[in-house]
Amino acid sequence: MKILVMGLPGAGKTTLAAQLHKKLKDCIWLNADEVRKEADDWDFSEEGRIRQARRMANLADYEKGCGRIVICDFVCPTDLTRYIFDADFTIWMDTIKKSKYDDTNKIFEKPESYDVRIDRWIDPNLLYSYSVAGSRGIEVTPNFLKELFKKLVK
Repeated sequence: MKILVMGLPGAGKTTLAAQLHKKLKDCIWLNADEVRKEADDWDFSEEGRIRQARRMANLADYEKGCGRIVICDFVCPTDLTRYIFDADFTIWMDTIKKSKYDDTNKIFEKPESYDVRIDRWIDPNLLYSYSVAGSRGIEVTPNFLKELFKKLVK
C-alpha cells in the first residue's frame, strides 16, 4: 500500500508520517526532502516537481512490490503530480492556508479526491480532528491514529 501524506510546506506532513511510521509494521517512510537530497535535485519548477513525483512513485512502487506499506510525505502540489504518484490512500494535511514559499502557494491545487483530510492540529502528539472524504462534517476523535490504522489495514 502506498500512503501519500500531502499538503503545503509546514502543514505537518513529516510529523504525521513519523507517527505513522512508528506505528505501522513492515513499513518504510520516504520523505521528499531526503529523496531530493539523495538525488541532488532541488529544482522546484513544474518539470522538477513532475520529476520528483515520478521519483517518489518509482521508489514507493518498488517497496510496495516487496510487500511493504510505504508512507510518502511530500507536497505533491498539483493534480498531475498526484496522478503520477498514484497513491492507494491519500491524507491531505490541510492545516495551513499558505506556506512560506510563494511559488508553491501559487501552484498548489486543493485535491478533489482524498481519503482523509486533516484540518487542524490540537497538539503535535495528539492529532484528532479530521474529515473523511465525502463527509460534510468534521469527525472528532481522541484516538485519531488508532482509527486511521484501522482504515489502513482493512
